[in-house]
Amino acid sequence: MKRVIFLLFILVGISGLVNAQQNKVPTPDEIAKKNVDDLDKRLKLNDTQKSVIYRFTFNQAKEQADLIKRQQAGNSREDDVDKFYKLQNETSKNIRNVLKGEQQAEYDKVIEERLSGKSAKGKNKKKKKGEEEEVEGDIKGLLSAPPLEQQKQ
Repeated sequence: MKRVIFLLFILVGISGLVNAQQNKVPTPDEIAKKNVDDLDKRLKLNDTQKSVIYRFTFNQAKEQADLIKRQQAGNSREDDVDKFYKLQNETSKNIRNVLKGEQQAEYDKVIEERLSGKSAKGKNKKKKKGEEEEVEGDIKGLLSAPPLEQQKQ
């Protein structure tokens, strides 16, 4: 009887480990839908904007997923990292062109939050005693690097 119970515990433990190790990677479609939903909440997009932004983000997610798979397989090239970030910048620029006035300003805030690792939910979080408030930077410096002469100095 002890052996049966012991084997049962082992089987339950193994099945738990197997389920825990199966990390589901989101598909490009899921990524694009989530991105459009997040932007819609913040920017109040119309149906045309949603459609166009979905297409941009889907294409970006699909190409980046291919780059990631190639890297994981060990077949990556040196310019893949550059291509990865170029896709992000192009997509961001294309999305910005679809937006109007106030939406563009809010989109810039969204991008800044994503780059800094902050979320809109985290803004309302109170600081603990002794913590300093983080100073937010501008995203313009992240989009283009300084010339090489300035970097070496």
